[in-house]
Amino acid sequence: MSAAAGIDYSAWDHIYVSDDEDVTHPYVDTPSLFRMRHRARLERTADFQQRGEDLEWNVSECRRRLEEAEERLAQLQDGRRDGDEDAGAELRKVQAEVKALKKDVKSLEKMMEEYRREERKVPWDVDSISKEGFSKSVLNVQPAAEEETRGGKVQKHKTFVEKYAEEIKHFGLTRRCDDSQKYLSDNPHLVCEETANCLVVLCLDFEMDEKHAAMEHVAHQALVMQFILDLARALEVDPRGCFRRFFSKMKAAEASYQDAFHRELELLKGRVRDCARLRKVDAAKEAQEDQRRGRLGPGGLDPVEVYESLPKEIQKSFDEKNVGMLQEAISKMHTEEGKYYLHRCIDSGLWVPDSVGGDEGDEEEVDEGDDS
Repeated sequence: MSAAAGIDYSAWDHIYVSDDEDVTHPYVDTPSLFRMRHRARLERTADFQQRGEDLEWNVSECRRRLEEAEERLAQLQDGRRDGDEDAGAELRKVQAEVKALKKDVKSLEKMMEEYRREERKVPWDVDSISKEGFSKSVLNVQPAAEEETRGGKVQKHKTFVEKYAEEIKHFGLTRRCDDSQKYLSDNPHLVCEETANCLVVLCLDFEMDEKHAAMEHVAHQALVMQFILDLARALEVDPRGCFRRFFSKMKAAEASYQDAFHRELELLKGRVRDCARLRKVDAAKEAQEDQRRGRLGPGGLDPVEVYESLPKEIQKSFDEKNVGMLQEAISKMHTEEGKYYLHRCIDSGLWVPDSVGGDEGDEEEVDEGDDS
């Protein structure tokens, strides 16, 4: 073919195709030898491909952990600039973690490059020289909008949760791994970000209700969903088409994969406990504030706070409900001081004048007591 035609076939000049039938033995049945060599080669190929998938997952997982560590480091550095001196030890710890994760990412990327070079050197064989045209299912889904507003996301999450609340709760309380996989197979619409978020909220509700065992189990299911979504992002596929691969990894008892899963599970449970504790503190403060607002007097003052600020003699008069003692205590004070305490008692509801002129009458008595 001439160069003018624009097609260069030189890349096909030295193609080597491995064939299991190239080797024969006079004392071994040739078809049996072929099947044995073919099976061994398929096992080697499967192991090689599995090693590549494991490397890809480890690289993506390590990068994700590095991003989280860098975010924590930035937060600690901002806190230290604001004057938080107690964050020094934690800052050094996170810096060491970031340094170690960067080293791990670099090492894993180097291993991935070596794997790619080794992959390119693998000769073709009768199974890899060509592939079927349709090797995976294609889901006919409407592409999501490139940019979705925060309000749109909130509304989408609310609509989804209202529609599938019972199904999400059922998945969150599922115990066995096989049951979880079967339930997702029957309900693939649950494999999405909204389900993961709803399960985390359910964890928080259980922890707030002191149902710790239920919280820990739902946290496990929430992390299962999050790992499926992370795997889908790493492989750039729809999460509904790869959740079976996640369960296969868990069933295969891969040590590195399960260690990463359990480590993230403990972190998630810790975050849920911390959030529940903060919510309880906020709820207690809000209840106290509601109680305080409920007892405010006509002038907007809290009677408890006003009572605690009164002199001992006036407090004693309120304790004994003795009007004469109150008038006597106020008459001993300076005019302005007596008026100040009297107005505070009225504004807080501790003292209710008998009539419209009651307040003026009390003030007159204070004036007379001050002049005497």
